[in-house]
Amino acid sequence: MSSVDVVNTSNEKVGEIELNADVFDLTVKEHLLHDVVRMQRAAKRAGTSCTKTRVEVRGGGAKPWRQKGTGRARAGTRNSPIWRGGGVTFGPKPRDYSFKLNRKVKKQALAMAMSARLQEGNLVIVDDFVMDAIKTKDFVGIMKCFDFENCLVITEGINENVNKSARNVNGFKVMTVEGLNVYDILLHKKLILVKPAVESLEKRLTP
Repeated sequence: MSSVDVVNTSNEKVGEIELNADVFDLTVKEHLLHDVVRMQRAAKRAGTSCTKTRVEVRGGGAKPWRQKGTGRARAGTRNSPIWRGGGVTFGPKPRDYSFKLNRKVKKQALAMAMSARLQEGNLVIVDDFVMDAIKTKDFVGIMKCFDFENCLVITEGINENVNKSARNVNGFKVMTVEGLNVYDILLHKKLILVKPAVESLEKRLTP
């Protein structure tokens, strides 16, 4: 267990919290983080690129010219890959780029990403993150209190005011504990974790 300060949205200390070492104090293995990020990005690939082979190109049934006597190279079809408008050799076809990793590996990588941000001093725990109205200016003001220019905010549940206030601010993102993933943690230099979300996160990631 490690003790970490809890602050409010004005960046003033209001208490402390004990963090589970199995989630926030792990040795970071970069190859695991790399594998999980690669898995996430591969799953997002559309895989819809498609080209036609010489068989699929329309036409090409007639021989372009006679075999001998023209002085030109022999040709049997206009669909040949070496002809303009012909088929494509070894071109892309629709495919699924996704691959699977063990659930245990994904949980461990997520805990390592959280540990990395804490060890760097880039993880902040706030007692609550509530906004009375949808106002981008107010959200930017809160981030200025922390002197953050790039940050991921993790909440316990969906907070519409916070979500909509942050969605047009470049470099900032708000998501719930359920959607938390390695790629988004590593994509943002700073991490704000709302206190109620800590227990949910520890319950999700504790072996």
